[in-house]
Amino acid sequence: LAMAFDPKTADLGQLQAFVLAEGSSDAEAVKIKENAITELSDRLVKAGDAKQLAGLLSQLRGFFNLIPKAKTAKIVRGIIDSIAKIPGSTQLQVDVCKEQVEWAKTEKRTFLRQRIELRLASLYLDSKNFQEALVLISSLLSEVKKLDDKLLLVDIHLLESRAHHLLRNLAKSRAALTSARTAANAIYVPLLLQAEIDCQSGTLSAEERDYKTGFSYFFEAFEQSSSLGEPKALDLLKYMLLCKIMMNDAGDVPGIISSKAGLKYTGRGVDAMKAVAKAYQDRSLAAFQGALSAYDAELVGDPLIATHLASLYDTLLEQNLVRLIEPFSRVEISHVASLISLPVEKVETKLSQMILDKKFSGTLDQGAGCLEVFEVAAQDGVYPVTLEVVESMGRVVDTLFARSQKLAAV
Repeated sequence: LAMAFDPKTADLGQLQAFVLAEGSSDAEAVKIKENAITELSDRLVKAGDAKQLAGLLSQLRGFFNLIPKAKTAKIVRGIIDSIAKIPGSTQLQVDVCKEQVEWAKTEKRTFLRQRIELRLASLYLDSKNFQEALVLISSLLSEVKKLDDKLLLVDIHLLESRAHHLLRNLAKSRAALTSARTAANAIYVPLLLQAEIDCQSGTLSAEERDYKTGFSYFFEAFEQSSSLGEPKALDLLKYMLLCKIMMNDAGDVPGIISSKAGLKYTGRGVDAMKAVAKAYQDRSLAAFQGALSAYDAELVGDPLIATHLASLYDTLLEQNLVRLIEPFSRVEISHVASLISLPVEKVETKLSQMILDKKFSGTLDQGAGCLEVFEVAAQDGVYPVTLEVVESMGRVVDTLFARSQKLAAV
């Protein structure tokens, strides 16, 4: 009966009945049932029925006892991946993973439990539950190091690096990434995992303001993801363009977008980076803010891009303010604010910060609401030379004193 069943042509009710019915454990019947489970999962994803997908894992436990552990692991992880495709199912995924971890412990399925725990730690990170994620990662690391499962170790270290990066602990994030690379060097690493390693390397390089190295890593990750047709490739292209803008090479952005690889990903994401590059080239704060407003989801919605664009906005604001105050020796802050089309309070705060950072020489007269700009005095070369002469004379006197002490001793 199983041999004649075609999952593709069956309706949803027939599929569910077939999947939940007790079946044979021979290879052909198992393969057909596995295909039926995959087809059922896809249809439930399209219907957005995450709860029924979650229930499927409990209902199939009898079938899991008949098939090899490796096949069980594949089906369980496949169903959890299917639940992840349904929007707003993060909490359900956490609950399902916890339930499956307990079941795997009872059944002594160590490999499956470790993989599900890794997925659970990733879900904790996505829901910003950092403490529980780090505790779970630490527990997994100590266990997997004893087993010497290099591939799983790479995944865990990579997740650990992401966790510390989100907590802004760049030193620990870099250390975890180095450990991931060390473990990866000892084995064959799938292309997608290598792309994730390169992406994390690029992210940390960008955080350290080494945008040239960051661009190289993002480019490698983009090529690998693009060849596999991964949706992540679009984000990596955006990160490449971001690095070019931050390197003051915004003129290269249109060339990358119009290249053969870039043309595949034309859309709002790429248009957003193009608008930012154009605003930066024109040194236009208004255009920059316009781009952030028009492409809020594509720019502000991405934490990595949002962080670096905030830094870029500050740089752009400073450059514009320095250019505006250059002709003046004393100017009203309200006038500067009107020229740059920003609130007076924001301009005043930024000017005071720039004075403290020695971006220009001046002082704020808050009583009069004015900025006084001082000319940078040319450094007088007499004083440094005088200090050098005094130091030299001091050394000569010390030497003569030491010699006189020796002569007195004789």
